[in-house]
Amino acid sequence: MKLNVTRIDNSPAGEIELDEAVFGLDPRTDILFRMVRWQLSKRRQGTHSSRGISQISGTTKKPYKQKGTGRARQGSLRSPQFRGGAVIFGPKPRSHEHDLPKKVRKLALKMALSSKCKDGKLVVVDALDVKEAKTRPLAKALAARGLEDALIIDGDTVNELFARAARNLPKVDVLPQAGANVYDILRRDTLVLTRNAVQGLEARLK
Repeated sequence: MKLNVTRIDNSPAGEIELDEAVFGLDPRTDILFRMVRWQLSKRRQGTHSSRGISQISGTTKKPYKQKGTGRARQGSLRSPQFRGGAVIFGPKPRSHEHDLPKKVRKLALKMALSSKCKDGKLVVVDALDVKEAKTRPLAKALAARGLEDALIIDGDTVNELFARAARNLPKVDVLPQAGANVYDILRRDTLVLTRNAVQGLEARLK
């Protein structure tokens, strides 16, 4: 499929042919869901922790005698039924990562790219060229094109001036081609790719 290529200022810069095998798939919600869940699970710190009875400071003395009080029998004031006591089967530090086949991860990235293309939310620019690392003129240029909520992906390296100009924009993310991922693509309204990014993604996903 063909897509028009523009510059940052929205002036035309020719056309580009997109590979149907990467940008023309029918998106599947279940594949995208599995990929996003895998990504977010890897990000979890897993540092939540609660104390067991051996970690509670306090006396080990039996609160009162076993029989004759009319109360339920108790062996420790550190038990979970008492205030300040232990937590039974509480969370402990652990990793939340789980496996996801490489083929599924690759397919999910293709489907994320295809979904943006299918929804008309894919923009291809010639290059991320700016004259100076100033946020205000870049914000105006992006706002004029309706790119206030966008993920911008460059080639192997991101233009340094552009990255510095865009880093203060709250809803604009800039990544190199190697950092393209499903979660960041889906969380932003528009996907902006450079020519180099398109070539790199097609070579990576074919």
